[in-house]
Amino acid sequence: MRRLVVLLVVALVGAGAFGLSNASSGLNVDGATLSASTFRSELAAVAATPNLQCYVSYLAQVGMTHGAGGASMAATGAAAWSNLRVEGVAIVQFVRAKFRYIPDAAALKLATTSLEGEMTQAAASHCPGTSAQALDAMPSEMRTAELTAQASSLYLLSQLNSTIPLNLASMQTYYQAHRASYDTICISVALVPPSLVTSFTKAQSAGASVAALAKKFSIDKSGRKGGAYGCYSPTSTSYAAVRSDVATTALNKFPTTALADTISGTTYALYVAPTKRSTTPFNIASSAVLSDIRNLNASSANTVKQTILSHAAVSVDPAYGRWGLSSSGPSVFAPAVPSSNDVDGASTLTTANTHPYK
Repeated sequence: MRRLVVLLVVALVGAGAFGLSNASSGLNVDGATLSASTFRSELAAVAATPNLQCYVSYLAQVGMTHGAGGASMAATGAAAWSNLRVEGVAIVQFVRAKFRYIPDAAALKLATTSLEGEMTQAAASHCPGTSAQALDAMPSEMRTAELTAQASSLYLLSQLNSTIPLNLASMQTYYQAHRASYDTICISVALVPPSLVTSFTKAQSAGASVAALAKKFSIDKSGRKGGAYGCYSPTSTSYAAVRSDVATTALNKFPTTALADTISGTTYALYVAPTKRSTTPFNIASSAVLSDIRNLNASSANTVKQTILSHAAVSVDPAYGRWGLSSSGPSVFAPAVPSSNDVDGASTLTTANTHPYK
């Protein structure tokens, strides 16, 4: 698992540009050194190869874009790559010291498949070419380091008592213990303008049904049919959001607290009611079960990773970021830029949300 954590969000602040020509040291983690020249070659490869740049950007969840010069990368991108490299080296050093583990050819082959899969999942078809081509585009030393870190992460994950094995038997056992979490859910919605929320609440308290409330107060087109919006199985891309929104709501009841849905600058109250729940067979729910198990494993792994990083001796060339303690734990981050209050003509951007269910 990539640095132990699937879909790990790298928390970074700031912008700017870091040149790739700095001649000082690169990274040092628990005695293992990544030279400045090696680090520069890695950044240069990412910056110069669209396929690799795209996959690495999605993996780090930070854009690996060019900086002010042709031979530079934006500060957040350089810091993000530094952070991933620090994490990888720290895990490699930890498993070598604690378990005397050095990945063999078979482990590296498995790590290749694993890393390609995670890169593909992170990019979600947004990148040109394949993740395998992205790995091939890496300089040899960079690719070896990434696969060694991946293999070490997989090994460490296998040693955690809290890890649920990603095999069919374990998935079926987990499904049986959490069957209600994978119900197919049918919902009704009411999208209520701010001026009608008080009236909606009074009618709701008086015992009006979901259908009656939606017909009278909802401006969504589903209101004409009593708010009936659709049914969502675990295979739906909206399932996680639906499951979260109705988690504690009784059948055929709108919750007393609404969600916020902003459309064209106006914020409406969105009420979501489950109207039917039915058991979903394992063969249909399996993808959601796998996702949930991965997230649980990632949570456990993240705790271990933070402990490893908290005890690691780390130094980072200031040209590539600063090692410090952020709200999410120890990490490499880019220096903050001056406040926009000090910049003339700063603009305010707003984003309008669309309906959460498709």
